[in-house]
Amino acid sequence: MATSISATAFQGGFGTSFKGSWGASIVGEDYAMLIKSVPTHVRVGKPVKLPPMMKNVNEGKGVFAPIVVITRQAIGKKRFNQLRGKAIALHSQVITEFCRSIGADPKQRQGLIRLAKKNGERLGFLA
Repeated sequence: MATSISATAFQGGFGTSFKGSWGASIVGEDYAMLIKSVPTHVRVGKPVKLPPMMKNVNEGKGVFAPIVVITRQAIGKKRFNQLRGKAIALHSQVITEFCRSIGADPKQRQGLIRLAKKNGERLGFLA
């Protein structure tokens, strides 16, 4: 239950021009103007999602990392990435042929390719 206190009832006074009660509500034209000023629909934009960063966590680490970095600087980044792509494709073909010869299923083949990638990261081939 709200108690209405008038500011003008205070004898000492604060020098205020407040004429009303603390529990006053908005009625009439003021309420209609307030309702019109509040938007009925609020648009919320899509959250900004940054593209994933493709970065090697072991960059600069591993036995072969210095050789890889020097080679990339010597032949250029574009040519180096082409050469690396060909080497990875060739290695994947070797793994596929190996899996065919031993009768491994595609799931095991995919596991071996992932293992090769992890080993390449640890050794520094993907630096």
